[in-house]
Amino acid sequence: VQLVESGGGLVQPGGSLRLSCVASGFTFSNYVMRWYRQAPGKERELVATISGAGGSTNYANSVKGRFTISRDNAKNTVHLQMNSLKPEDTAVYYCNRPAGGTLWGQGTQVTVSS
Repeated sequence: VQLVESGGGLVQPGGSLRLSCVASGFTFSNYVMRWYRQAPGKERELVATISGAGGSTNYANSVKGRFTISRDNAKNTVHLQMNSLKPEDTAVYYCNRPAGGTLWGQGTQVTVSS
């Protein structure tokens, strides 16, 4: 049972990145999935949530209108499309399954800098 994130990197302000999280070992479509982030010296912050079927999403106010969470249940994958990135979006981004025994990925670093 695991979550593996990818897609992080260095991007200039105003740029875009697409994060992916591949799940294995459980029935992916049965679970709400979330993306969190943690910046240096700060607490981990909930960024976005998506329902099991993908029909319902929620976002932190700080990313609303810029980030989009989506999922492909056939591929056991959840994505986070990040547009109009700002330096304050710099953080390690984590994929999370909040129920059935909390599960975290290893994280992927996103750095927004010129």
